[in-house]
Amino acid sequence: MDGKHVKTYRHWNPDIYAQECHSPRSKLPPGDLVFFFLDLVPQLDLGQFYAYYEEETRGAPPFDPREMVCLLLYAYSVGVYSSRKIAAACERNLAFLAIVGNDRPDFRTISDFRKLHLEFFKGVFLQVLRLAKELGMMRLGNLSTDGTKMPGNASRHKAMSYAYMVKEEQRLQAEIAALLEAAGQQDREEDAALASRRGDELPEELQRREQRLATIAEAKQRLEEQAKAVAAAEQQRRADAAAERERKGKPRRGKEPGPISEVPDAKAQTNFTDPELKVMKQNNKGWEYSANAQAVVDDAFQIIVACEVSAATNDKEQAVPMAQAVLANLQAAGIERPKDAQGHPQKIPNTADSGYYSEKAARQLEELGFDPYLATGRQKHHAGEEAAAERGVEATAQERMRAKLQSAEGRALYSRRKVIVEPVFGQIKGARGFRRWLLRGLEKIAGEWRLVCVTHNLLKIWRRQCALALIN
Repeated sequence: MDGKHVKTYRHWNPDIYAQECHSPRSKLPPGDLVFFFLDLVPQLDLGQFYAYYEEETRGAPPFDPREMVCLLLYAYSVGVYSSRKIAAACERNLAFLAIVGNDRPDFRTISDFRKLHLEFFKGVFLQVLRLAKELGMMRLGNLSTDGTKMPGNASRHKAMSYAYMVKEEQRLQAEIAALLEAAGQQDREEDAALASRRGDELPEELQRREQRLATIAEAKQRLEEQAKAVAAAEQQRRADAAAERERKGKPRRGKEPGPISEVPDAKAQTNFTDPELKVMKQNNKGWEYSANAQAVVDDAFQIIVACEVSAATNDKEQAVPMAQAVLANLQAAGIERPKDAQGHPQKIPNTADSGYYSEKAARQLEELGFDPYLATGRQKHHAGEEAAAERGVEATAQERMRAKLQSAEGRALYSRRKVIVEPVFGQIKGARGFRRWLLRGLEKIAGEWRLVCVTHNLLKIWRRQCALALIN
């Protein structure tokens, strides 16, 4: 422990088993993953984790944050995510015992530490990003963006549509009125018989219905606010489209769109367990309340450069925020962008599938210093600018992007996307078994996704070191 920290922590000595006859170090292979973490974590700057405890003087000494960070990183790396399963592994798994020694945290301690410090793992993510760059595992030659929708910790049966909410609200209001009338009649009868009552009694049935009514009212308000936001966005979209038509002198095609409504659709639903999640289609598994996990991956060693979580059901609006997250992470990690011979920053190629394409997104990516290669959908060969030239008109932005992808450079860059970002989700969901969020609320889910992604990067670094050790 360095001199910066004055707080007393439980003593953490992971080498204690090395002094015993049957120690994890004597049983596990020398290059085991757990020893990589035991060597790495003490070198990380965990000042934010320690600062949380420095002012707290009550209670027993907490576990050393180095121990808890090491435990969580290792557990997530080997596909153990539940705090109860992590605690159980600390009792009987040699690798986990090598981390915790004889002083083993229970599941509540592990769960609380994770919830309290999820935001601090962003600093760990940036440090690992810097380490990957120093090891030559990032070149920013092709950053590929993609997303995956994973179910949340929320049941479909704990949800209600807007139309049913209105009906249920009316029913509860009628029942509450009837219960109040019955309670009033009972009070009058008791007054006549006993001439005494406190006046503050609240029947249990009435209390339960009022709580249910308040819950439904909150859910209705959420749906109404979402409907207003969607209506405002649609109004802005129509205004932008009208301005663009006026600029080009082109008339509107097709029918005049209908009026914009701020009232939620009757089938619009919200979940009472985790209201921030949306119903999203799963691959061959129907519909679930989910969150949309996004990642931007470098092409050299599949290092995740940026990771975010969205409640959007599609990726149309995610290209620019993810590019901004990349730039913020590179700056925070002290990683410089590639430069040309004159020392000017080069544009970073950014590949993504058709779900991310829009004219606005492509333009903004270029303004941010990226060179976007966004698929525009299924297309025929020799389409794009050539087809526009045959029509004798200027190519549209979509046609120019399509032609860009059909160029030799575009085909070479975009064809790499399927071996850059798509395998990353396979490794996380298939190999490590992370297919469902454990925490609730988008902020905590985002922290959980960051923890998953930082351990993905650490596994890449460990495997790279193992490969170099074999070569040498």
